[in-house]
Amino acid sequence: MKINIYIIDKKSKDKLYAPLIEHYIKIAKPFAKVEVFEIYTKDINKAHDISTEASQKSYTLALSPYLSGAYNIALNPNSKELDSFEFSNMLKDRGVVNFFIGGAYGLESDFLAKCNINLSLGKITMSHKLAKVVLLEQIFRGLTILNNHPYHK
Repeated sequence: MKINIYIIDKKSKDKLYAPLIEHYIKIAKPFAKVEVFEIYTKDINKAHDISTEASQKSYTLALSPYLSGAYNIALNPNSKELDSFEFSNMLKDRGVVNFFIGGAYGLESDFLAKCNINLSLGKITMSHKLAKVVLLEQIFRGLTILNNHPYHK
C-alpha cells in the first residue's frame, strides 16, 4: 500500500513537528509506504493577497494533478468525522490512497467533489502542521488495526 499526503504548506523542517512526522512515517513502513508532499507555489502566494475564492482555486490547480489513479480523501472540517475503526476500513484493500489538506482557506467544493470521500479530523481548528501529525497518527493507527497490531488498543 502507498499513502500520499498532499498539503498546501511551505516546506520547512521545523524542530517541533518534523521529528513526529518522521516518526510516524518510519513506524508505518512495515504496513505501507507513507510520503508527505508540501506544495506551495507562487500562484498560491499571490492568491492569498486576492481573496478566499482565488486562494481555493489556486489550491485546486496545485492539487488536481495528484487526483488520478488513487483513492482520494480530502480533509474538510465540515465533513463527516470517523472513528479509528471506520478510518481503518477506509484504507482497507486500497493500492494507493491520497490525502489532501488544503491551505488556510480550505478546499473549494469542486475539488472536494472530485475526491472519493471528504473527512473531518474534528470541529476544532488546528494548524496545518498539527493536522499533518494527527493525520499521520491516525493513518498509523488505521494500518495497525488492519494488521491486527496491538498499538490501537
